[in-house]
Amino acid sequence: MQLLFLGTGAGMPSKQRNTSALVLKLLEERGTVWLFDCGEATQHQILHTTVKPRKIEKIFITHMHGDHIFGLPGLLGSRSFQGGDETLDIYGPAGIREFVEMALALSRTHLAYPIVYHELADGLLFEDELMVVETRLLDHVIPSYGFRITQKPLPPKLLIAKALALGVPKGPLLAKLKNGEDVETAEGHWVRSADVTEPEEPGFVVTILGDTRFCEAAIELGRGADVLVHEATFDGTAKKMAAEYGHSTVYEAAETARAAGVETLIMTHISARFLPEDERMLLKQMKEIHPLGFIAHDFSEFEWLQQAKKIRKKQESRI
Repeated sequence: MQLLFLGTGAGMPSKQRNTSALVLKLLEERGTVWLFDCGEATQHQILHTTVKPRKIEKIFITHMHGDHIFGLPGLLGSRSFQGGDETLDIYGPAGIREFVEMALALSRTHLAYPIVYHELADGLLFEDELMVVETRLLDHVIPSYGFRITQKPLPPKLLIAKALALGVPKGPLLAKLKNGEDVETAEGHWVRSADVTEPEEPGFVVTILGDTRFCEAAIELGRGADVLVHEATFDGTAKKMAAEYGHSTVYEAAETARAAGVETLIMTHISARFLPEDERMLLKQMKEIHPLGFIAHDFSEFEWLQQAKKIRKKQESRI
């Protein structure tokens, strides 16, 4: 799993940051990518990456503000022009279907693939044999949602050399061992699956939030997550303004991460008032509350597996 940030600004594009869009790359897990929000010019940002629009399987829209949806009609058209013919699922608040269909109809844009719309409501949103997605309503000036994406436990890893050394031939018996079954060799020896497999590992948990004030729903969605993507529109001195506009300060993003027991916080949706030289101050504020975190930039990429290995190594060194 990789997180690729395409737009990390708030409200409108700036020279440093485009409007909101985030790709969850699941190429190793399911051969597809998921897109979270689609601000203006998201497809232009994609041109500077290896992401293929036809590989986008699902689009999740957190809320209906323009800086999160104005790029959607153009991207949908380009996905069709570039040979995308697989069904696309769009998850969003009430009004998302009307917005997309009206834009496509008035521009006479024909899509070569069907769209399935899913209106957001608290609870389980999607589940298959690999992934679970849950959603909760956050606290913004219009309905805004967050998402908790959980990869189901990874299957046990078969220690092939060890199995072969115990007399198990190549073929279907190895598959049975990997699936947890004990097997009997041609010589009559029993080989236990537990002796030739490594235990299953937990999958990743990543929480991606839409615009929000500090709220309990954000904490619950982030509970124990490996990564929390949280807006941090304002610095810690603007708490009153943040509350008025339905946003969070850096302090509040960090407090959400701490209360949820999140390992890594990634802050995005940064106001254009903050220039690159201000980021040291923002990170300093964050670290007063939560020790491990980053400020996302356009085209920042976060590799979950590499980060998880670093964290496990650090934990093992403490034992």
